[in-house]
This record gives sequence, structure tokens and C-alpha cells, in this order.
Amino acid sequence: MAKEPVRVLVTGAAGQIGYALVPMIARGVMLGADQPVILHMLDIPPAAEALNGVKMELVDAAFPLLKGVVATTDAVEACTGVSIAVMVGGFPRKEGMERKDVMSKNVSIYQTQASALEKHAAPNCKVLVVANPANTNALILKEFAPSIPAKNITCLTRLDHNRALGQISEKLNVQVSDVKNVIIWGNHSSTQYPDVNHATVKTPSGEKPVRELVKDDAWLNGEFITTVQQRGAAIIKARKFSSALSAASSACDHIRDWVLGTPEGTWVSMGVYSDGSYNVPAGLIYSFPVTCCNGEWTIVQGLSIDEFSRKKLDLTAEELSEEKALAYSCLS
Repeated sequence: MAKEPVRVLVTGAAGQIGYALVPMIARGVMLGADQPVILHMLDIPPAAEALNGVKMELVDAAFPLLKGVVATTDAVEACTGVSIAVMVGGFPRKEGMERKDVMSKNVSIYQTQASALEKHAAPNCKVLVVANPANTNALILKEFAPSIPAKNITCLTRLDHNRALGQISEKLNVQVSDVKNVIIWGNHSSTQYPDVNHATVKTPSGEKPVRELVKDDAWLNGEFITTVQQRGAAIIKARKFSSALSAASSACDHIRDWVLGTPEGTWVSMGVYSDGSYNVPAGLIYSFPVTCCNGEWTIVQGLSIDEFSRKKLDLTAEELSEEKALAYSCLS
């Protein structure tokens, strides 16, 4: 039996990440090679013509899994009936802008989109926020869509997770698919903490801890962390554009693992609503190690946190608490 098509929303669909993401979704990268999709693409009115161009290209690519395309500047039309929403649209920080200015722009965008999703999306819609500040945008969305379960609202830290896997694989000259269980803790910002203390590499003689194989704690506690934290800026410097291909690919990974499950013995990083695990304040959207099964994520419990890590976890939580306060101040 052919599966029923799933309606997938991409906001900011005419932008760089959107342009990289929609063909991946249409090819089955996000939901599997046997899952038909109907793409809903939303962008702002000034991008309407470009958005229509993307729609034309989707038609031209003749994707077998793509059963329909909705391209619109109307949030209600875009959100109607969607089971998965990837929120790429947001207001980017421009030179000379204060953080509060950017925050207030994004607060109003996410307020509007939250109410459209709440009223018109499918009942168990899964939401992934990509647009920065991703954790706090997700928190605002949660506030303004109270009927969407908190566990269904997440933000993207899989890009940072994948960057960490990539750095370890390059350092050890091993296949990236043989590295697993790095963790990104906290905010999708330069305070995030990429943690390899529980990560392993598959070797001919079994799984070995990353620390044991790298044999360079100074690198792992220093340059490795800053490289992952600042990778986005390095890509902007090199490409003159922000990372789009890797962000789109990571968004597919995030949703695919959430919907279809993580492999046995493997966890991934997702920005999720904190329940107080690892002494992270409850009520923040914070990146944790999670496993996924039957469409539900669960925070991996019981991992040991050393003193170095504890400080890093607390630092990024502090930044998120400040962002939350700033966002709420934009509401009043």
C-alpha cells in the first residue's frame, strides 16, 4: 500500500537554506524513500516572485515523491494541515543592530506563525525552528501555540552535532559514520558546549572512547570546542553566505531521526524543552542528548558531567535565560 502524503511546511522557503532544503525533502531525504510529501512553502511578500521560481523548479525536477506544492505568502494557507513544520524564516541580524532589535523582530514573526500553526496545522504537528536565535524563537513559538504539546517544539542543534562529528572524523582520519555520541549542550550560539566525553569511534577492535584515541585533551578542551562553536562564522567568511547546504541536511537528519527513530546505542542532539535534567533550568529550550523512538524524543539520562563540563552547561544556560528575559521584555 502506498503511504498517504505528509504535508511539510518550510518557512523562508525562497532563501538560501530553503532552496537547499526543499529538494532534499522532495527526494525523501527527510522522511524516507517510500514517503510521499506535499510541500508547503511560505515566504514574505517581497520574496513572492522568487518563491514562485522555486515552485517552478520543483515542478521541473519531476520528483516522484512530490505529490503537490503550495507556495504562498499567507501564513494560514501555508500552515493548513501540515504535520511537520521547519521554521527557516526569521529576521537576520544586520550590521549595527542591537540584539534587542533583532529579538523584537523575531518575537513578532514567531508570535504570528505560532498562532497560524496552532489554529491550522495537523493535531500532532512536529515543529523544528532553524532561524536564529533558534532556541528562543522556539520558546516564543511554544508560548503562543499552547495547544501544541511542548515536546513537539524543537530547535536545530543537529548542525552543531554534525560539525562536531566532522571535526573528530577529520582529526582521527576515520569515517564520520564511525563516530557517534558527541553531545551539543545548550544554545545554538557560540556558548554551546560540544562535549566528546561520552563519544566513541568504531575501530577494528571495537568501540573506543574519542578521548582515548585523540590523546590530546588540550585540543579537545580548546580548539575543537571553539572550531565547532565558530564554524558558522568561518563559513560566512569563506563563502560570503551563511551555511545553507549543511543546515538543510542537518534539518533533514533532525526530523528523520525524530520521526523514524535513532539507531540502537546512538543518541543525537536536539534543542528541546528542558524538564530540569542535568540541573538545567526547566522552561528553556536547551540542547540535550536524546534518543528517539515512535516519533518521541527522550533525554539520555545518567551521563557523568565533570567540573569542566558543568561550568560550560551552566554558562550556556545563563545565556538562554538572558535571551528568554529579553524576548519576554519585547512582548510587553
